[in-house]
Amino acid sequence: MSAIAGLSNPSIGQQITLPLIQSGEILRLSREIIRPFYQKKCELTRKAAFEIFGDKMKWFMHRSEGALFLWFWFPGLKISSQELYERLKKRGVLVIPGHHFFFGHDDPDWRHRHQCIRVSYAMDETIVRDGLKIIAEEARRDG
Repeated sequence: MSAIAGLSNPSIGQQITLPLIQSGEILRLSREIIRPFYQKKCELTRKAAFEIFGDKMKWFMHRSEGALFLWFWFPGLKISSQELYERLKKRGVLVIPGHHFFFGHDDPDWRHRHQCIRVSYAMDETIVRDGLKIIAEEARRDG
């Protein structure tokens, strides 16, 4: 549905944003409003991850480079990131399993690609924190 909407969206959105693009105002809004808003969300999520995951499990967080998500790596994960995704989905937490993003790494013995998940931080802080708690529970399970 998203692909269809993206390919055949109505022109009203483009017409509303056209003056912002033509005047350059969209760049100012991006720099002064949008970027700081999401940088704060990222920092809150990073802080929450350190608090929630702590030293109770082995985990790493990839450096955030401006996207609306963070990558988490659980090197001790006994299940695949796909199975973790399935467990999380049953508990109302949606993540993206990492194996989808490791193109060309077909070595079945390379576990890293099956130990990473992509987590969005664009939602409300409470939802993100609750999701991280569930992720921690499920990533520690069977461990």
